[in-house]
Amino acid sequence: MVSIADLPIRPELKGLTAYGAPQLDVPVRLNTNENPYPLPDGLVAEIAARLVPVLRELNRYPDRDAVALRIALAKHLEGSTGVALSERQVWAANGSNEVIQQLLQAFGGPGRVALGFEPSYAVHREIARSTGTRWVSAPRAADFTIAPAASCAAIAEHRPQVVFITAPNNPTGTGVSADTVAALYDAAQEAGPSLVVLDEAYVEFQRTPSLLPLIAGRPLLVVVRTLSKGLGLAGLRLGYLAGCAAVVEALQLVRLPYHLSAPTQAVALTVLEHAPALLANIERITAERDRLVRELRAAGYEVAASEANFVQFGRFRDNRRAWREIAARGALVRDSEVPSWLRVSVGTQAENDVFLAAVHERLP
Repeated sequence: MVSIADLPIRPELKGLTAYGAPQLDVPVRLNTNENPYPLPDGLVAEIAARLVPVLRELNRYPDRDAVALRIALAKHLEGSTGVALSERQVWAANGSNEVIQQLLQAFGGPGRVALGFEPSYAVHREIARSTGTRWVSAPRAADFTIAPAASCAAIAEHRPQVVFITAPNNPTGTGVSADTVAALYDAAQEAGPSLVVLDEAYVEFQRTPSLLPLIAGRPLLVVVRTLSKGLGLAGLRLGYLAGCAAVVEALQLVRLPYHLSAPTQAVALTVLEHAPALLANIERITAERDRLVRELRAAGYEVAASEANFVQFGRFRDNRRAWREIAARGALVRDSEVPSWLRVSVGTQAENDVFLAAVHERLP
């Protein structure tokens, strides 16, 4: 039998494993940072009705550039941040991961460098590898924040073509200030010029406003977002970017033809019309997040400050063993491979109760 080790794949892929979170058959799954609240029945019915004419025309290609969707996304961003954008400044793809892939296809590649501040979202590193971009990891401070002086020095040393900033950060939940982003951008342009990617996948859950206004006067700063988390559309796979129109034009050079299906565009358009109502769940999620933080700390765990819909907690002598013990008690969390720490996604109150009972049974 032929195994992957026998295949003539690229040398840098040999011996690696695919990114992903293991799924177990347990009562509560809190390991993939999903929004725990499904779409309301009325909206599901409206989506179904709106899909009927789209399905009748599946023999035709969708709008290649998803113009109507990009207009709707621009209006959504203006409504939530006050930043007025045209559709030429917005781009959409199959999840924010595809947006990131397109950015690295356009600005990274062989002989080029991408830099991120780790621990952070591992997919940035994975996509850099898959596009042949050399990855450089710059460390975070002990409290998982980005230390501006040390981080700017790392940019000056490595002179990357792409810099990733995740805010709030995954898996730690740490926020980042506007001043820090501005300082990193200036350092990247002095060393570069470099594209700076601000990944705001979890922005709806943070206590401070979006940093989208920072794109004004910064043509090489882009903000990446998703509909998966705050709006609860992880299964739809729709991410988007806001920034300079020229960057959007560059992405159109590398995107696959007709990359967004007609049903995807139709569902996203329908959901965006109901965004304010769906975002009402954010308060419930953040209240539960803060409860998890309080109760974990009261139980003796160390907890990183979180601005997201998940909490990183520890410290464990053996985090893999702790992960197994919590799963055996009915709650699946994430071992994100940050030594001594685990990450739990915020679920419903009932789901969180199961998790808290599990961690109380096995103290740190």
